[in-house]
Amino acid sequence: MQIVESFQNRLKTAMSIRNIKQVDLVEKAKIDKTLLNKYLAGISNASQKKLTVLADALDVNEVWLMGYDVSMQRTFDNNITGVDKKTIDRATVFVYGTIPAGTPIELIENILDTEEIDSEMLKGGKQYFGLKIKGSSMYPEYLDGDTIILEKVDDCESGQDCVVMVNGDDGTFKRVFKNENGIILQPLNPEFQPMVYTNEQIEKLPIKIIGKVVELRRKK
Repeated sequence: MQIVESFQNRLKTAMSIRNIKQVDLVEKAKIDKTLLNKYLAGISNASQKKLTVLADALDVNEVWLMGYDVSMQRTFDNNITGVDKKTIDRATVFVYGTIPAGTPIELIENILDTEEIDSEMLKGGKQYFGLKIKGSSMYPEYLDGDTIILEKVDDCESGQDCVVMVNGDDGTFKRVFKNENGIILQPLNPEFQPMVYTNEQIEKLPIKIIGKVVELRRKK
């Protein structure tokens, strides 16, 4: 999928088609009037949470509202964070450029792209998000520009590739190794040094796992 129109224009189009005024949308969606004005002026884009609220209020597909070349109509409702309401067989995951520290996935505004996953993956209430790889610390298995699909988790098995929050910094992507003394965040590229933390540091800094890789997507 590709973006063919701005969020600003799609929002205006949806309001026109649904014949809803700004004051009415503010009331229906329960969002701040100033924030809606910024959306309509093209000053800022909505976070995932606000996209969901607006899409619900306007009865349109969230991904369409973002500007992607998909149907405006909503045909499937699953209420899963980070997954678009799309079809029975496929669901859409939002792909981010960065994972800012302390910011819940549904509040992040830097949505770069979308990726489709099998809706069977949602069973058991599982939630997913995507992340665009930056840099070469996980080379050669992961390349700059790759997209990884991650299951939203707060723990992992030793040896899994995860996005981890460290000491209030943005999420870092590393292979996680655990031992009785603590945790090692291991880059795959030998030019980069591992990040080693004791059990005490894990609690105090803190070190938090927020997602584990389930798929790698690479485009030519």
